[in-house]
Amino acid sequence: MKTVIKGGRVITAYRILLDYGLVIEDGKIQEIFSGDYNGTADEVIDVKGRYISPGFVDLHVHGGGGHDFADGTVEAVIEAAKTHMRHGTTSMTPSINSNPWDQTLAAIDAYMEAKKVIQDGPNLLGLHLEGPYVSSVRPGGQRLQYVRPIHLDEIRELLDRCSDIVRINAAPEEPNGIELGRMLRDRGILASIGHADAMYDNILEACENGYSLITHFYSGCTMLERRTHRRQLGMVETGYMLDELNVELICDGIHLPPEVLRLIFKQKPWHLITLTTDAMRGVELPEGTFVRVGNKYTGKECVVRGGVSMVLDGTAYGGSVCTTDRCVRTAVQQANVPLVDAVRMMSLNPARLIGATSKGSIAIGKDADLCFFGDDIHVVATMVGGRMLHNQMD
Repeated sequence: MKTVIKGGRVITAYRILLDYGLVIEDGKIQEIFSGDYNGTADEVIDVKGRYISPGFVDLHVHGGGGHDFADGTVEAVIEAAKTHMRHGTTSMTPSINSNPWDQTLAAIDAYMEAKKVIQDGPNLLGLHLEGPYVSSVRPGGQRLQYVRPIHLDEIRELLDRCSDIVRINAAPEEPNGIELGRMLRDRGILASIGHADAMYDNILEACENGYSLITHFYSGCTMLERRTHRRQLGMVETGYMLDELNVELICDGIHLPPEVLRLIFKQKPWHLITLTTDAMRGVELPEGTFVRVGNKYTGKECVVRGGVSMVLDGTAYGGSVCTTDRCVRTAVQQANVPLVDAVRMMSLNPARLIGATSKGSIAIGKDADLCFFGDDIHVVATMVGGRMLHNQMD
């Protein structure tokens, strides 16, 4: 089927093309054209001046629509994925936090089955294990009793069981943390540093041994402090200083207030920043809804409040209820980031980090994974592989 999309503002990896369109065939972008299209097509879609954007790629997302990827059911995986697709996510790596080990294995199995049977949903590019190999000092919203030491044989067996694991978050200062980085590097798996107690020397060694990303920058991160009578840089300062180190931002304007976002965007170049939702099951649920972060039976209890998930006593965040279009919107409207840069940080950069070379930008020969929005940056339609799977355009 040949589809023509016309009358839009096409966001490429470098600029915005006014009054342009795309020709899509066999799920790929075949042509980028200016003005009217004079050829024939099976379907013509006039987007009436809206932005035509590469579909968003979310590398850190736990759930949505009342479901969590740690629930361990095929339905949870599919419904959570479709929830985010309605907001422009065309590809994702579902994330699993620290849970009882049998629940983690069940969640992995559910993902593998869901990937086989999902229809009319986003691309599932692989699994992200945010836990359980984190520091007991900084578990964040993860239950401390489910944090596990880094046993290399266990992880090797896990990776052999599921070749779809594409990212593992860990605390590299923990025993075997550096060896884990090398193992992941050798297997082509993204190794990220998060919920860690690592300081400058730990992080340098980690980067030398396969780690390349800081998970949700500032959240679950160390900062400058005195240790053994000597001031040491933490994860935050080291993230600014190392030009080779990528950082991931929960760009909801709450986890990182606008002034913090502006600081980050001022200090780190766009190509080293990846936006993410870190969303949990509370996405699209009404204010005041009680939810659990992680598995629906054993996860930490929280409540959706003020555009975020809060632990019940209100002292800390318990996850995000963000969507990818909200990430882009926040970057542009609250942190003064140019739209092209914000889109690249929500599409091109995450795709690059996991080697998804056919995703993340609008270019001839790339997958026709697209989303469409107006000046308010609220996604109204989403296309995956050349198929319009969500459409609220008038």
